[in-house]
Order: sequence, then structure tokens, then C-alpha cells
Amino acid sequence: MPWQSVRILVDSKQAELLSDALLEAGALSVSMEDADAGTVDETPLFGEPDYPTAELWPHSIASVLLDEHEDVAAILTLAAEHAGIPTPTDYSVETIAEQDWVRLTQSQFDPISISPRLWIVPTWHDAPDSSAINLKLDPGLAFGTGSHPTTRLCLRWLDTHLSGGTLLDYGCGSGILAIAAAKLGAARVDGVDIDTQAVTASRDNAALNDVSAFFYLPKELGTGTYDVVVANILTNPLKGMAPLLAGRVRQGGQLVLSGILAEQANDVMAVYRSWFSFAPPEIDEGWVRLAGVKL
Repeated sequence: MPWQSVRILVDSKQAELLSDALLEAGALSVSMEDADAGTVDETPLFGEPDYPTAELWPHSIASVLLDEHEDVAAILTLAAEHAGIPTPTDYSVETIAEQDWVRLTQSQFDPISISPRLWIVPTWHDAPDSSAINLKLDPGLAFGTGSHPTTRLCLRWLDTHLSGGTLLDYGCGSGILAIAAAKLGAARVDGVDIDTQAVTASRDNAALNDVSAFFYLPKELGTGTYDVVVANILTNPLKGMAPLLAGRVRQGGQLVLSGILAEQANDVMAVYRSWFSFAPPEIDEGWVRLAGVKL
């Protein structure tokens, strides 16, 4: 059967109240998105490692799934009354046809070529090049399938620059960068994330790829420095975490940063320049990767 997909622009202070009330009023599911995603105002949800935030995004979009026969206006009015907030008026409705969601999801993720020798291959596909380094990875709860420009930028750096040594993936998500580093020859690979699901997903993905990599919550990570530290997060937490990340890179080691829009690159480099000398930024679809050597 088809469904109704309703997207509602909501204030962050009302988002959680409205979400709970919509589910009570009959919504099949409710998820929240950053209305400013992909802009300079994009912010992390609940913070990044060691960079906590207290609220949802300043501007949120509630994505609501309803039965095809539900009265959208009536559901919104009822939910708003339960939540004690004004009835939302800024929303859109789209009909979602019945589909085989598993096959649809799989059809959207084909093998991705990072370089001639490095591929990302979903488990339901055969590797296009069996002689290449193939990362087995499926879309899941944690960020990082290789389809986003920031992930590709970091993978390309690893592919061309990594030569043994130790590596820390700070904000590891799915573990894709750590797993790639292990397959590319890093001697020791650690990953850290504040999200327990990300840590679990990373461990599962490392086992799937038969590599040795270790993943932790921030408080579980030991002390010490690394030859390479990679952080693919977002600009604001990267700026706030500069002393922490700089302290994890050994003298002469390398720092790789992404999750940065092109217009934000100079601001990020300015924060880190007391520790690092940066190469020119690399850009992919408006996103930037920065790479620097510790002075």
C-alpha cells in the first residue's frame, strides 16, 4: 500500500515534543533532519567526540510517515494539541508508492571506485575487480558508505599517502576510513566515536573485512600519539577540537580533516596553523579535505 510522507519545518525547542505527539496521534514513524544540512550553518547532532551540544539543530525538519488514509491536517492538529504547541503550517505532503524497500535500497548502492586499486563494494555485489583492495560495506545506522564526497576525499588521501605507521580515525562512523587504512598497510589502527552504534558498526565492519582495527568510545581510548590522525566530522566541532586532535598527532605526523565546505577551509586552517603546515585543499563537490604536517 502507499503511504504519505509529511515534511514539517519545526523549531528545535518543539521538535521532540512534536515527534512524541505525532507517534501518539498515529504516525508510523518520525525522524528528524538538519534543515541547514549542506550549508555553512550545518551543525552536529548531539555533538561530536568531546564536543557536546545540548539541543537538536536550530532548524529541524520532521519527516513523518502516515497511512495513506490518514487526514494530515487532523493528525497535525491533534499532535500539536497534545504537545501544547501551535499547529504546524509549514509542511509538505508526498505520496510514497508501495515498493520492495530492500531491493530499492540495494539498487541505490553500487560498487564505488575510489581509485584503480581501491573499491567500496556492498555485500550483495560481486567485486568489479577481484585483484583490487575491496572494502565490503553496506549502508547502515552509522555514517560513511563512501558515497559522500568527504569520505571519498579522505579515502583518496589514504590511498596515495599512507605507508604503514599508526592511524587514529576520530569520529569513525561506520569505520570505513580505519578499515581502509588497515587494508592499505597501517601497522595499528584505532577508531573512536561518541555513538555506541557507530562503535558497534565499526567493529562489525572490521570483522566483515577481516582486518585488525580497534574501536572505542572517547573515554575508552588510551593516551598516546599517532603517525596519522583522520577526522571527517564537521567544521564547528573540528575547530573546537583542534587542541585535542593536534595533541594526538606525533611530531612530523600528519592530520587529515574533512566535513568542511569550501568556503570554510581558510577558517579551519587558521585554527590549526599554530601546529600544522597545510598542503593546498582538495575539493570535491564543494567539500574540502585538508592535510597538514605537524611542525
